Amino acid sequence: MRAVLAVLLAAVCFGTTGTAQALGPTTDPLALGAARIAVGGLALAAVAAVVARRAAPRATAPRTAGGGRPPRTAGAGGRRRAAGAVALGALGVLAYQPAFFAGSTRNGVAVGTVVALGSAPVVTGLLAWAARRRRPPTSWLLATALATTGVAVLGLAPGGGPTGGVDALGVLASLGAGAAYALYTLAGAALIDAGWSSTTSMGVLFGVAGAAAVVVLAVRGAAGLASPAGVATVLWLGLVTTTLAYVLFGYGLARLGAPAVATLTLAEPLTATVLGLAVLGERIPPVGALGLVVLAAGLGVLALGARARRPVEVPA
Repeated sequence: MRAVLAVLLAAVCFGTTGTAQALGPTTDPLALGAARIAVGGLALAAVAAVVARRAAPRATAPRTAGGGRPPRTAGAGGRRRAAGAVALGALGVLAYQPAFFAGSTRNGVAVGTVVALGSAPVVTGLLAWAARRRRPPTSWLLATALATTGVAVLGLAPGGGPTGGVDALGVLASLGAGAAYALYTLAGAALIDAGWSSTTSMGVLFGVAGAAAVVVLAVRGAAGLASPAGVATVLWLGLVTTTLAYVLFGYGLARLGAPAVATLTLAEPLTATVLGLAVLGERIPPVGALGLVVLAAGLGVLALGARARRPVEVPA
């Protein structure tokens, strides 16, 4: 149950992303996304390095401090697979940022977030199913069906966007963000399956992405993010919605698996929608409120299913 709570808390942190963007200075989504990952990704890599150093004296133990096992990446084949997972995961991290911010800008925080995260569990589960040839548990199938129905109703409700409707390009951008999310979720799960700790896998993925984001910022420019409001926005997005959130996310990923985690993080659009309504003054019609109820039901089914399976937790 602690793993479920960790993922839900991470999702709440994630859910503040769009509101922080909306309250911050107007800027280029690519620059904002790069700045977020440059700060948060490199900080997450530093956290992973500290955890790994503290775990070093226990290197002979069967499991590492972040919940993984000693890496089974010895040999050229193992190193190639690990490098491939890191490259794909870092690419997903980088691609997610501008796609998410572009979708939120065009359709509002609530709609942009629910479309992005509503598509993620479906893509994640299907890719995991295809890769592992293993059918997900019934609780995941039911929970994902309920949650995806809820976010579809909410995200496509008439009048959901800032212009009174749904912008098609914004929806495509949000769907791209959902696919990118699925990519780095599965990459992180693959590294954990190979014996990496959850903190190390997240730290490496986001550290590589953060280094690439520094290059993007150098080429693209800060685009107004050097102002006090811009710095505050980047620090929140980097340290809270990235570093803290992904430490919690990795903890849950190591214990629940990618499909379950992807569905639990649908609490992110729930959080984003509440903030959009309460803080930003966005409006959702009655049919959208029905979508929130269905989404909450899906999260409840998955949480109960995860508790019933009672996975063995390893102290971090």
